[in-house]
Amino acid sequence: MPIVTIDGTTYEYEGEQKLLQFCLNQGIELPHFCYHPAMSIPANCRQCLVKVGMPKKDRETGEVELNEDGEPEIQYMPGLQASCTIDLADGMVVQTHRSSEEVRDAQTDNLEFLLANHPLDCPICDQAGHCPLQIQAYKYGPEGSRFEFRKVHKPKRVKLGPRVTLDAERCINCTRCTRFTDEVSESGQLTITNRGVKNYPMTAPGETFDDPYSMNTIDICPVGALTATDFRFKARIWEMSSTPSITTTNATGANCHYWVRDNQVLRITPRQNMAVNEHWLPDEDRLVYNKFNDNRPDGPHIRTSDTLKGAQWDQAFAKVASLLGSADPERTLFLGSAHATVEDNYLLKQLAEAVGAEPPRYIPHLEPGAGDDWLITDDKTPNAQGCERLGIQPIDEELVGSRIEKGKYDLVYVLEDDPVGSGLCTAEALKTQDVDVVLHYYNTTNETLPHATAALPAAMVVETVGTYVNQDGRAQRVRPAKEIQGVNRTLMMEMGTNREDEHGTPFDRWHNDENKINCKPSWELLPEIAQKLGVEMNYTKGPKEIMDEVQSEIDAFEGATYDAMGLKGVQLEEVETGEAV
Repeated sequence: MPIVTIDGTTYEYEGEQKLLQFCLNQGIELPHFCYHPAMSIPANCRQCLVKVGMPKKDRETGEVELNEDGEPEIQYMPGLQASCTIDLADGMVVQTHRSSEEVRDAQTDNLEFLLANHPLDCPICDQAGHCPLQIQAYKYGPEGSRFEFRKVHKPKRVKLGPRVTLDAERCINCTRCTRFTDEVSESGQLTITNRGVKNYPMTAPGETFDDPYSMNTIDICPVGALTATDFRFKARIWEMSSTPSITTTNATGANCHYWVRDNQVLRITPRQNMAVNEHWLPDEDRLVYNKFNDNRPDGPHIRTSDTLKGAQWDQAFAKVASLLGSADPERTLFLGSAHATVEDNYLLKQLAEAVGAEPPRYIPHLEPGAGDDWLITDDKTPNAQGCERLGIQPIDEELVGSRIEKGKYDLVYVLEDDPVGSGLCTAEALKTQDVDVVLHYYNTTNETLPHATAALPAAMVVETVGTYVNQDGRAQRVRPAKEIQGVNRTLMMEMGTNREDEHGTPFDRWHNDENKINCKPSWELLPEIAQKLGVEMNYTKGPKEIMDEVQSEIDAFEGATYDAMGLKGVQLEEVETGEAV
């Protein structure tokens, strides 16, 4: 097997590999700016310079020449090389800044040139604290600058489009953003304008940077040149907690981080998973953060004298149990949800079976033509596959909607969906046909809510623990990024103990106890209701125990344990999906 020696340590490798990426894979830090593994290699930042050589061979015999110590004589290339462009070769010897003063000096000098015209915006820059240029300047750069003259000025606070703002003075011309629009999103909306020290990325005259993946350029920008228009000056990275999870905007199940300060989600960024979304995240997945904060309910409500009024949890559980206990099972409709977790839908299916009703079905949310054959799908739910693997099939909307309109149901039990808002039925039908509605819901914008008989606020994806199965059959876990009122032990254990935003106190201007929502995960609500009905649904270990049971009893989920899913998910066996019923 071929070998390469880096700073005196020998490594084996296979196939064709670039030196920089190989070093990064081995945990060897090499400073760099322009290189990105998913794009072409321009080698224009020159920060990843290394000293590269090969064993010297006798031209006549081809034998490796040895030095006085009996070691191979290394013949180094006459100049330092950009490691991002160098292909590994058997016997190659590499010196990085750890073993070569020449390399250290070159990196220091290169940083001095990059910083020559760079503004000292760190105190006001959103990138401060996680800026590669800032970090590398501290690690590898000079302690001061010899360039004492007026810096070159460029445009600032330029709105390239609706979501991305440019500060051109900070740009180091790594061209990551332009390469992204050329090679990845293929919108071609960005280019480098002007020449020399005056160049920077810009759109063509009259064009707007409205690429549906435009905000990925913010993530890959190694400085603070491109920032999120809606996030500018809201918070610094050290004030927020970052929770690994997935997005639920569509059926891709893209991996992400939810960033929280004072128990409010302030932004959503991509998390690398090469089996799902690689390095990227659509803008539509990022811009939904406000729904986790705004229009949230204030505890459970039950209808009294034709008015929804706030109630205690025990009162709400008793009311729901009373409705289920008195309703005719044949005139009861259970609606699962492709927005809810596998665990929630599984418990709903058990509840329907316990009261003798038909198995739940779910409302599909399809927008034909909305997908792009990449990370945006026509299906606007994250767990349709999970429902169907449980045996919960998509509903025949025309048939069931007609039955509701004709008063064929006395009770409709809805798990985390909106029959009125989705168009399944009209609000007038629920009112005139005197249909009792039990609703697990997220936000007060739910159009079915005003017509509910009992409304139980359910925890959202950023507040719960559970499993979703994306369109490709990959089961993935979510973890709580926000706290809720009356948080239970499972949520506390999953949330961890080192959240940066926990340092807030009532004396801080940005601390607000009202940001903790009075809601509960549906996997906690459903057993409480079942208990009121005298039905045994006891899962003392919470959703982990539920998922263990699901994967052991249903072949379509085999292997989908929490440990197996980890942070990257687990691929399930392919199964046939059902038709609308």
